[in-house]
Amino acid sequence: MQTQTNIKVEGISFDWNMDTGQFSYEGQDAVLFWISSAMKMFFDTIEEVSGEEAANLVLETTGYRQGLVVGEYFENLKHVGPEEAAKLIGHTYASAGWGQISTEKLDIEKKTATIFLKDSWEHKINVAQEKNEGGKFLPAHFAGIFTGLFKTNIWYNVIQYQLNGYDYSKVEYYPSDITINNNIHELARKKETEYIRQLEAVVEDKTRDLKELVKALSSPIIPVLEGVVVVPLLGKYDGERAEELVSKTLHNLPSHKANYLILDLTALDEDIDDLSASLIEKIGAAASLIGTNTILVGISAKLGAHIAHTGVDFSRFECFKTLQHGIHFALAQAGRKIV
Repeated sequence: MQTQTNIKVEGISFDWNMDTGQFSYEGQDAVLFWISSAMKMFFDTIEEVSGEEAANLVLETTGYRQGLVVGEYFENLKHVGPEEAAKLIGHTYASAGWGQISTEKLDIEKKTATIFLKDSWEHKINVAQEKNEGGKFLPAHFAGIFTGLFKTNIWYNVIQYQLNGYDYSKVEYYPSDITINNNIHELARKKETEYIRQLEAVVEDKTRDLKELVKALSSPIIPVLEGVVVVPLLGKYDGERAEELVSKTLHNLPSHKANYLILDLTALDEDIDDLSASLIEKIGAAASLIGTNTILVGISAKLGAHIAHTGVDFSRFECFKTLQHGIHFALAQAGRKIV
């Protein structure tokens, strides 16, 4: 059994060593993959793990950096200029199964070129993937090659993809400030911005839910006895929360047939400000318009001192230290008492 085989195809050398499981292409270790199965799975997996946008950048970056290696190789062949290198590349790549590749409109002075690709391995993978747009590996790969040949940064613009029904893919190359590193950083910033936006959206949703919860739980109207309701004031009030309390209280007083509204200030923030003080006065005044008397309870000495500093006049209201005293007073006014 023959374990070593060497063949040449138009001057290109292929070697197999079955004893060591080694395949060589032009004297360098190489490996063979089936395009529509193994290589497709490779591309699919990259996309599955990193997402389509990041996968495109990974393949574009890989293609470009591999192209740099090829470009530097031809650059080091002092007897081979860019024009001859472009011809050798098409011939060499065709022998390796990369498809039909030709370079046209090569302008050494302007450092521009146009590449035509037909039935490339990337095109075959994209067909197997049922993609609507061609890949970026090969376009970026030749950008890397021309960067090495022209000794300046070269980028690309895909004019047409064979995948979209054309006979071939056409890619133009030109000097540019666009770099792989810039693209990587741009994607990172974009992902970071998207993540921040997602966090902001979550915060907004949670804040909205919290506000609704606060509205539902804060300052509930509690009917304690016939004709007597209690509204505990909790924490500190801003404009929105104050308006919500006034509206909710006045809307519900008639349904409870309340003669007395007891505002319990026990849990009110002791650092009471003008807004909170005026809120109490506003509720009491509005309640009186619909025939409900207001009683204030739970005023500690410290809270009383803070209220006095606000300058709001609470003299119109009956004030008691505890809720119990306020309830007893309301009942006594109606000629009733708790037995």
